Amino acid sequence: MIYKNFDDLKLSRIVFGAASISGEGAGYGFGDISSNDSIDLLSYAYSEGINVFDTAPIYGFGESETRLGLAFEKIRDKVVICSKAGVGWHDNKRVNMSNEPKLIAKMFDESRRRLKSDYIDIYMIHWPDKNVDIRKSLEPLYKLKNQGAIKYIGLCNTHTTDLSLSQDIDFIQSEFNYFNNGFKDIDKSNYQTMGWGSFDKGILSGSVTTSSKFDKSDCRSWAPWWKKSDWKSRVNIAQELQSKIHPKSLVDFSVNYSLENIDFPIFGMRKKSHIDSISRLL
Repeated sequence: MIYKNFDDLKLSRIVFGAASISGEGAGYGFGDISSNDSIDLLSYAYSEGINVFDTAPIYGFGESETRLGLAFEKIRDKVVICSKAGVGWHDNKRVNMSNEPKLIAKMFDESRRRLKSDYIDIYMIHWPDKNVDIRKSLEPLYKLKNQGAIKYIGLCNTHTTDLSLSQDIDFIQSEFNYFNNGFKDIDKSNYQTMGWGSFDKGILSGSVTTSSKFDKSDCRSWAPWWKKSDWKSRVNIAQELQSKIHPKSLVDFSVNYSLENIDFPIFGMRKKSHIDSISRLL
């Protein structure tokens, strides 16, 4: 499963999307799952050869990072963790998006504490901020990299303008699946690509149907971007696709589709069976 070498990093091609284990922390997450079950799932993923884990503070308002820290504190040097800055929250849990340099540095320190780690392997700016020059946002990350606290720097959900102004960018991350290509306007040749939403939040794994109901802690139960996304139409398209590719499953199709087009697809997994169905394809 080992795909790329970045000095001392050896990365599995499959990335575990840790928004899936943010549980009752709410924020950007996908339903109830206990801390113990999350830690057990993360450990199982590692035992099956997955050693790259993608997270962010907004995933469960810090809960995803906390659970990663608990799971891997004793084997921190064996796993690769990617986290992000720029999407935070106020005391009332209202989302706050800002790439001000002081906030970026503050969020890094908070993430490092939750992850129980002196360093974060891959650290990204989560979303572009039209009010802050990307070069200013990256300044604290360059300093942290020089100090050894960050190994590689990335931009998530970025665009060509910010990329043209940026230096020392190793990874870019964007949505990528059968329905969406966030890299379509970007020259990917100079970067390692990570694609989130590989299953389009369950639609392309077959776990979401038009009659699906979602937990209160699942962002799909309340998020305006989900309700406005015409997701049921995509479910119908996915079901038509399944009939065309039978007996191959939607999981098989979606995993291979991502692996053929980007370097490191990110998959949200909430059960050991999910891990098994993906890892057997590698």
